[in-house]
Amino acid sequence: MLSFENDYSEGAQEKILQRLLETNLESLSAYGMDSHSENARKKIREVCACPEAEIFFLNGGTQTNAAVIGTMLNDYEGVVSAKTGHINAHEAGAIEYAGHKVLEIPQHEGKIMAEELKDYLSEFWADVNHEHMVFPGMVYISHPTEYGTLYTKEELRKISEICRSYDIPLYMDGARLGYGLMSRETDVTLPLIAEYCDAFYIGGTKVGALCGEALVFTGKKVPRHFFTQIKQRGALLAKGRLFGIQFETLFTDNLYFDISRHAIDMAEYLKEGFRKKGYTFFLESPTNQQFIILENDEMTRLQEKVKFSFWERYDANHTVVRFATSWATRKEDIDQLMELLS
Repeated sequence: MLSFENDYSEGAQEKILQRLLETNLESLSAYGMDSHSENARKKIREVCACPEAEIFFLNGGTQTNAAVIGTMLNDYEGVVSAKTGHINAHEAGAIEYAGHKVLEIPQHEGKIMAEELKDYLSEFWADVNHEHMVFPGMVYISHPTEYGTLYTKEELRKISEICRSYDIPLYMDGARLGYGLMSRETDVTLPLIAEYCDAFYIGGTKVGALCGEALVFTGKKVPRHFFTQIKQRGALLAKGRLFGIQFETLFTDNLYFDISRHAIDMAEYLKEGFRKKGYTFFLESPTNQQFIILENDEMTRLQEKVKFSFWERYDANHTVVRFATSWATRKEDIDQLMELLS
């Protein structure tokens, strides 16, 4: 069966597996204190042009989001997010489970708008009853968003300025960050993200690694005793070498960027095929997630031979579905998909 269900169905990029095998019998310190993890941190600081960055490796995106938000917020604070933000829609209430409310603001193809964020924050502080309310303590965005869309440099700058004017951190979920950075339509870079965000993570799980995310704090924003709080939340791996070796490999010889670019190339090839077949796109995504409107009967027929994701109901007879490419997508798989389309 063909699979375009997500970007983490396969195991790991071959160079990572080879490097794990080569280092398998090395006796290394635990909990990310090994030489490979430290070398990975050095490489990430360099590629982010942020020598003061403090970097931690966690086992997954949900754990990373929960750890960052749970430690950067005070007990009485919540996190501002787009209504469609991953922490609000697809993390099983992990943030609320830890005691912090997700504060919704409108979304525009997955993104928040600086003007609406400013209005939300100013209205909160103008409310004479705000001491009885959940304080907006930080802002969460993802890049790419849940809809594969991207923030521009100017949009990030404006959001960052608003956050800093209210003295609250800006945090970026980068589960698919590689695919955003390698989009043909972006003007955002890792150094730019490091400049505008107080914390962000570089996704590994969805970009070639077996598992793991590299969390980057900029500007000395690390919560106190963060290492201890990672462990307290069950997100600290004893064999931290697993993350260190993977990210060391990903950031050697541009591997992270090369495999991300491959996913974008495959997404563009996929888009071209759908367009030639006359299909309608739900929105224009410049990254590896493509959203197609399918007639329900065709969707059922196609599901017999192809895996893809339900996204949302479009109308009584049509459904929005997602086709995702990845570092592992093959051109011949897309060709076979096109042969199956009506």
